[in-house]
Amino acid sequence: MCGHRPECPPADAADREAARVRARHLEIGCSELCNGVLVFEDTGCLLPAGKVIGPRRSMPLAATPCTAVTS
Repeated sequence: MCGHRPECPPADAADREAARVRARHLEIGCSELCNGVLVFEDTGCLLPAGKVIGPRRSMPLAATPCTAVTS
């Protein structure tokens, strides 16, 4: 249960992402919120019950890899 005042919204609320960040996991590109939601850099979410919320924006495409030039 959240100890903040006012309390953070629960994971099943529409405003779930308004909860405070409990931990940042930079190595995997997500933040864990007080309500147990994992919010990813692409704005997708993973709810505590395992439900996936798709991203609202897509990540930029990676640059085209360089190809080796042979002579």
